[in-house]
Amino acid sequence: MSPQQRSPLARYWHSLWLLTRRDLRVRYSTSALGYFWSILDPLVMAGIYWFVFTQVFERDVGESPYIVFLLSALLPWMWFNGAVSDCTRAFLREAKLIRSTRIPRTIWVNRLVLSKGIEFLAAIPVLVLFAVVYGAEINLDILFFPLAIVLQVLLTAGVGLLVAPLVVFFRDLERAVKLILRFLFYASPIIYSTADLPPDLHFWAAFNPLSGIFSLYRSAFFPEQLDWFAVGVGSAMSVAFLVLGLFVFSRTERAVLKEI
Repeated sequence: MSPQQRSPLARYWHSLWLLTRRDLRVRYSTSALGYFWSILDPLVMAGIYWFVFTQVFERDVGESPYIVFLLSALLPWMWFNGAVSDCTRAFLREAKLIRSTRIPRTIWVNRLVLSKGIEFLAAIPVLVLFAVVYGAEINLDILFFPLAIVLQVLLTAGVGLLVAPLVVFFRDLERAVKLILRFLFYASPIIYSTADLPPDLHFWAAFNPLSGIFSLYRSAFFPEQLDWFAVGVGSAMSVAFLVLGLFVFSRTERAVLKEI
């Protein structure tokens, strides 16, 4: 079937996949380590926090084995952080190509979400390996893993569609996003669980949509980490961010094309 004979949705996914594959090919074609770069950063971070909290301070945070507890949230965080960071330059990096093509401009954001998501999926075997080595048992809650991925796609795409056009008009927003992401790392249950927070903060922690998403990921190994209230709030907020992102994107698209 020729590209002209495909449905609009099929053409959209075809273009999205071509750009995503191009991004991944460019990113790793000149790298000797290739795939290992996608897992090296979270492994180094996990190793640092594992050493600090278990060997230096010997604090009782999270669950045991702590390295599995860390990675089960750190890997999806790297996906979210990397995609949102790249979205701040989604229109500025390839302005000429964006102006000269007729494909839907949302693809320039969604390709970043998809490429970082593929890197996340490629790192899952590392999480499984650590789980096997340290004896973390996988339970039936692993069936919620796809739900966590879907919610994270909605949230990440929504934030990306919101940030990408606004950075074109407010260039300082790129630095502000980096600062917000740095704060969000420590405000999200990555190196700790919501159960480690003071009781007064449990309710408010659920309004960080990443809290519910991370609890779904972690429940595959630690079923007691599953917090349905946080999942419900996070689901609603993920959809809300997507709707808001699409609204802002549609309202600013023409102005963005003129600005770049």
